[in-house]
Amino acid sequence: MSIANRIALLAACAVGLSVSMATLAAYVTLRAQLHERLDDSLLKRATAATTTNLVEDATLSDLPAEVLGAADLRIYVVYADGTIYPRKTASWVAPASTAELEVAAGIRPRSLRTISRDGYDDRAAAVPAGSGKALLFVQSSEPIERTLDQMGVVLLFVGLGGIVAAGLIGAAVARSSLMPVRRMSAAAEHIARTHELTPIDVTGDDELASLATSFNDMLASLAASRDRQRRLIADAGHELRTPLTSLRTNLELLALADRRGGLTSQQRDEIFTDATAQVEELSTLVGDLVELARDEPLNRAPEPLDLADVVDRAVQRVKRRAPSLTFDVETAPWWILGESQILERAVTNLLDNAAKWSPPGGTIGVTLSNGVLSVSDEGAGISDADLPMIFERFYRAADARTMPGSGLGLSIVRQAVERHGGSVSVARREPHGAVFTLTLPGHPDHRRAAEPVPTESVAPRSTVPADNPPARV
Repeated sequence: MSIANRIALLAACAVGLSVSMATLAAYVTLRAQLHERLDDSLLKRATAATTTNLVEDATLSDLPAEVLGAADLRIYVVYADGTIYPRKTASWVAPASTAELEVAAGIRPRSLRTISRDGYDDRAAAVPAGSGKALLFVQSSEPIERTLDQMGVVLLFVGLGGIVAAGLIGAAVARSSLMPVRRMSAAAEHIARTHELTPIDVTGDDELASLATSFNDMLASLAASRDRQRRLIADAGHELRTPLTSLRTNLELLALADRRGGLTSQQRDEIFTDATAQVEELSTLVGDLVELARDEPLNRAPEPLDLADVVDRAVQRVKRRAPSLTFDVETAPWWILGESQILERAVTNLLDNAAKWSPPGGTIGVTLSNGVLSVSDEGAGISDADLPMIFERFYRAADARTMPGSGLGLSIVRQAVERHGGSVSVARREPHGAVFTLTLPGHPDHRRAAEPVPTESVAPRSTVPADNPPARV
């Protein structure tokens, strides 16, 4: 059963229950009131008649039946010994009840009872009418019962009409209320069929409108993700094309030279050196792409580690690639819960970037204190236009496009840091150069590596031996 049908059925059941309870209450209340009014009327008229000559047997015997029949009323005199007058109509009533005999004997002030006759009930009211007798008024309740029967039929049809109307109104309200859901369903089917991420119109400010807004936000996120994928593929194709073209050119040059008698040893070495550099650049680019496009693993294996050790290993690796530079390293213990390989790759990328921009003989500053790693260089610095885009994929400043690199290193740094709950930023360094700041949550005590830490000063330790003063490495 659809949601609209369930809502319509629920509305019909709720209205049906309410109508049934209201109808039953109205019927019972009206029945009680009508019978109570009949009893009050009989008692009042009987009491008033006790002061007239109706209490005489002769009077009742001579009273024409048509007079009492017109009023739908029968009058009797009941004696304490059980005798009832007039006798000619005594068969119309049941023998006098104990309560009526007690009224005739003066024991009770009045009595009321129901007498069943011809499928209907008569109401009998007795009041004292002198010594040893009581005046009994009997009136049929048939008009009341017929009125109640007619009212019951009317209430039944009104209730059934209300239930049907409630079901129809509930179905209409359900269809109207679920229209945004139908639009979202149609939009989802359209997206699955055409792959067009077109948002739907949002109307109102209720829960369904909020759901539609969330659906549009999801579509926007999907569109942004798809655009990033397309950009990544396009940029990757562009970046891969350059080393591949160089490799193909070198191979064609070798083949052409062999057909024309070969190359000199020096020319061949130059071509092989160029091809080897292109292969290394291609390998680095492919590795960066794989690292950047890799999804979050299903089973991560973070472990407590000292970020200072990660920094030391990265510094030693970059030192071998940049022997002309000086590394000024100062670190303090900072234990975090993370993945050593990913963090070492991020720190290495920061150091490689600083080494690429530092002039020969320059100094790269590396400081780790209280979970904040700073890497500074003495290069030309970063322009205001490049600062907001420095961590974007494949973004390269105008003066960096002639230098080796893929433009993915800093993007990998940001991805690795955010994966560990940290942040990375860049700023210009006075008088020249740039400084990258990497922050990771942790604690100086390895026993509390997974706990949040308040900002506090931690005495830095140098990576050089304790018996030597800090020096440029």
